Amino acid sequence: MTPPRIKIILISILSFIVIGGAVWLSLTPAPAQPSFAPEMGKLPQDQPKAPESIGTPGTEQLSDRVAEYHIDVNLDEKERTLIGTESVTWKHPGRQPVSELYFHLYPNAFASKDTTFMKESGGKLRGDTMPKDGWGSMKLTGIRTTDGISLIHRLQYVQPDDGNTKDQTLVKVRLPRPVQGGESITLLINFEVQLPKVFARMGTADNFVMAGQWFPKLSVYEPAGTRGRTSEGWNLHQYHGSSEFYSDFGIFSVRINVPSSYIVAATGFPTKTAVVKQNRKIYQFYADDVHDFAWAASPNFVYAEEPFSSAEVPGVRIKLYLDPLHKDLKDRYFYAAKAALSSYSNWYGRYPYSTLSIVVPPASGNGAGGMEYPTLVTAFGATSESPGYELERTVVHEIGHQYFYGMIASNEFEEAWLDEGFTSYAEDKLMESAYGIKPNLPVQASFVNQPAALPLEAWKYASSDTYAQNVYTRGKLVLLGIERQVGTSTMNKIMARYSAKYRFKHPTTSDFQRIVEQVTGRSWKDYFNQYVYSGQMTNYSVDSITVNPVQTSAGPLYESVVKISRLGGSYPEVPILFSFKDGQIVRKTWKGDESQIVYKLRYKQPLAWAMIDPGYTLVLENKHINNYLKAEVEEKTGTRWNLGITKVVESLLGLLSW
Repeated sequence: MTPPRIKIILISILSFIVIGGAVWLSLTPAPAQPSFAPEMGKLPQDQPKAPESIGTPGTEQLSDRVAEYHIDVNLDEKERTLIGTESVTWKHPGRQPVSELYFHLYPNAFASKDTTFMKESGGKLRGDTMPKDGWGSMKLTGIRTTDGISLIHRLQYVQPDDGNTKDQTLVKVRLPRPVQGGESITLLINFEVQLPKVFARMGTADNFVMAGQWFPKLSVYEPAGTRGRTSEGWNLHQYHGSSEFYSDFGIFSVRINVPSSYIVAATGFPTKTAVVKQNRKIYQFYADDVHDFAWAASPNFVYAEEPFSSAEVPGVRIKLYLDPLHKDLKDRYFYAAKAALSSYSNWYGRYPYSTLSIVVPPASGNGAGGMEYPTLVTAFGATSESPGYELERTVVHEIGHQYFYGMIASNEFEEAWLDEGFTSYAEDKLMESAYGIKPNLPVQASFVNQPAALPLEAWKYASSDTYAQNVYTRGKLVLLGIERQVGTSTMNKIMARYSAKYRFKHPTTSDFQRIVEQVTGRSWKDYFNQYVYSGQMTNYSVDSITVNPVQTSAGPLYESVVKISRLGGSYPEVPILFSFKDGQIVRKTWKGDESQIVYKLRYKQPLAWAMIDPGYTLVLENKHINNYLKAEVEEKTGTRWNLGITKVVESLLGLLSW
């Protein structure tokens, strides 16, 4: 998802310069022709006359397919409700008998001001506020076994995280008999959803519908050894203000009934042409080896479709569902999608699905924008006919989630950085390679003023802002910190091996650390302990400079004594620059794991100033103000100024998407 997720904000910052260089940030102008594949410049100018393409299930099984869902849902657009039936089959992946199943009922997050989500979020997400009278909910109206045993009176709402009895986003179903390891059980469920007015991912805005997290969804049962577990069991969490999701892979066959004027975008692909009967339209979608299913609908979508293939992508149909305000921007959406699919597949493994859908909500539905689902992403709401690079950045960020959220399937409840941090890292690389836009890392690091551990439950961060600072920005910087030490080539090998090994699995932070150590052939324990498992940032300081004349056999010289301290996490090589009054430059490299070092430099001129990390290579340094010190400061000033200057912040924390 786009970082707590605020639209890209360009912030002007008053620049001040003390001496010498400055932290620079430039807003790169839009390239006349992006540096991606030349053939991508030739895109269709007209909406295709042909209907949406039909697909068929493949024969290759990519995941363990723990769950299988068959869902039939009817949209009542006037009442903002979904009426659905669901047949869900769960194959027990463990060994111990299981006497209950757990389901996520995510729409209940919007049932009242007393739910855990509403209490933690205050009814806001990424700057969007819950509309008046915009409540939503989910009700299970029936649940039974295939032999007709009703389980409706065996339901129990549970709140394992906070004990909030007003929260009904997680329910336990007691079974008539235990399910043994390797056995399967099928339940038949009837449910009703009152869709909220969208402000947080799902809901309605006028006649736009975003059905995300909309059906009763099984929790994840983890066998021993999964994500480091010593004993098997359920992974259970409520819907929190800052958390996202975690599910098992499976198969989805979903029939969606909407008004005949509506166009539907969904996970997977339609298996037949939509049928129109009595002013209603019925779609049939299918997806396998995915862990969620989402759909969007509107009578106003402008539809466009393009096939795409490359050396890394055998064949994908890219489908756009555009708000009319963006109908003339489809070339930009297609280009961004193709650049992302090609590059990410080259870097992190083949995109294995036959479709990729991009939904552009209307401005009133912005709360549903900037979000990822398997094979379907949402851009930000269409608020301008001529948006800046936030259009492309959001698209490439959300497509990046197809890898770290979709295929690698990290537990976003507990280790959100494995998705958001990794996706933000990939997003920056794509924006630079395809569009020539480089992030201003020193500025982004300076926004991290509440560092915290990365493998932390999402709701345990102090605030949504603290969550964003860490899982998006600091997580990305941690990866770049590794890359700066090992080099780009080795980092590419690390990311490729990690992505290949944990494709269609649920890795942990320690799994990633193990890959780093295997590829580099050395321990990274200190680095991970400081910057991952605890909340440290790099912080080196020039504490003082004293200059004294000295007499030597070679004549009079000046001895400049510079005291430097480490106030945060360590870094193996810390560059330091000393500049004398006649312009002479001396460079030193300090092994920065010590708490302090004193340099004594003798030269014919006094030292003018000293600066730590003049090239801003220490990406986890967030307090540059103490990196620079003049030997002499005018009495009027009486204070030290940071050398770093920034003309414009490209985007708040560089975050664009969920």
